[in-house]
Amino acid sequence: MLFIWKEDIMQRRLSARQMRMIALGGTIGVGLFMGSGSTIKWTGPSVLISYAIAGMFLYLIMRALGEMLYVDPDTGSFAKFATEYIHPVFGFLTAWSNVFQFIIVGMSEMIAIGGYMQFWWPNLPGWIPGLVAITTLCIANLISVKMFGELEFWFALIKVVTIVLMIIAGLGLIIFGLGNGGKPIGISNLWAHGGFFTGGFKGFVFSLAIVLASYQGIELIGITAGEAENPRETLVEAIRSTVGRILIFYIGAIFVIVSIYPWDKLSQIGSPFVQTFAKIGITAAASIVNFVVITAALSGSNSGIYSASRMSYTLANEHQLPRKFLLLNRHGVPFYSVVATSVGISIGVILNALLPVIYPKASNIFVMVYSSSVLPGMVPWFVILVSQIRFRKVHQAKMAQHPFKMPLSPISNYVTLAFLLFTLIFMFINPETRISIIIGVIFLAVMTIIYFRKYSDKDINIQRQKAQITNKK
Repeated sequence: MLFIWKEDIMQRRLSARQMRMIALGGTIGVGLFMGSGSTIKWTGPSVLISYAIAGMFLYLIMRALGEMLYVDPDTGSFAKFATEYIHPVFGFLTAWSNVFQFIIVGMSEMIAIGGYMQFWWPNLPGWIPGLVAITTLCIANLISVKMFGELEFWFALIKVVTIVLMIIAGLGLIIFGLGNGGKPIGISNLWAHGGFFTGGFKGFVFSLAIVLASYQGIELIGITAGEAENPRETLVEAIRSTVGRILIFYIGAIFVIVSIYPWDKLSQIGSPFVQTFAKIGITAAASIVNFVVITAALSGSNSGIYSASRMSYTLANEHQLPRKFLLLNRHGVPFYSVVATSVGISIGVILNALLPVIYPKASNIFVMVYSSSVLPGMVPWFVILVSQIRFRKVHQAKMAQHPFKMPLSPISNYVTLAFLLFTLIFMFINPETRISIIIGVIFLAVMTIIYFRKYSDKDINIQRQKAQITNKK
């Protein structure tokens, strides 16, 4: 039997090993390997502090999510929490923001893969690798959630190993002069080219927006909660360890980069990863890093298919998508949700083939569309912080013995919310990120109108029915 109609039978097949790598892989993407220079240009070496500050607040967001997941580990977690503890419209916006974000990110990754493959085969049409990649990932996700987890484990492992090796090689250059004739480079580049804070206060704050965007996807671990083995123990371990490791990877890698190379020369050297490996004598550095960024792009698309399909499942469960999106195949995977998400991402392949022919400046338009996912990508963070405050009031009895509470809540919630709002304000002030905020606001406004025109009354009736059932019990 190919399909089965039955709710709440998502199979818990994601192991602790896979969960740790999913959480890591969700935030270590192509941006670190190829685009780290863009985060450094605003503020120079002090971008290290930007990553540390953003990482600290992201840890608080993950702890807020972990507190709720420990009590209620379910698929589509933070959208579900938004519906229950804030208002159904926020659950609707959170789920659709997540779907929108990951489909857009997946589209960009498919286009990127076409470009990366041309490194080896310059005459290969860019849409062919993208089509092969999205078809393969779609089939893998349909086979089982365990297959998704295994693919993501190995994709993430490749990225992590590459970063660790780059940090080791860089420290060899800095401390021992490995690849530099035995002359240690030292760390004087951190202050020798205009100081540590080269962009002043404004540049430092502008960099925070770009840094925050690089962390998007960290909440993916919340979506996997409904399909994790031993979810409470697995989630606690993954959240406790993941943020620290991400900080080590980001800060460690960028510390090596800005120590070895003058920050204002990074735009001239291409990928710092390639140059660092090449400097210590690895002649195949460019091919190695190109392979790694392909796996990073595949990882991003793989996570996108998983995340957006599970949110589609959650929307269908809330009667905000057709019921067929709840249909599971015999492996316990939401078939239509996975296929619909994959088709959405494949639009990127079509854009890659057609838009350059129809409109030569299409690449600029696509970058604008991609950047529009930044604000929707932050919606889950706001929702998690606000939901957790209400969650703690509702579950006061369970809080007494709760082993994984959000530190210093609710003060830490308010401080983190203020930090996110502060960053958004400066994103609007910055001409280079303003358009992404405007498009994100338009998306959220349109989805809010759709909700109140189409689903508001239906949700009120559903909530009344649930209340009546609870009162009867």
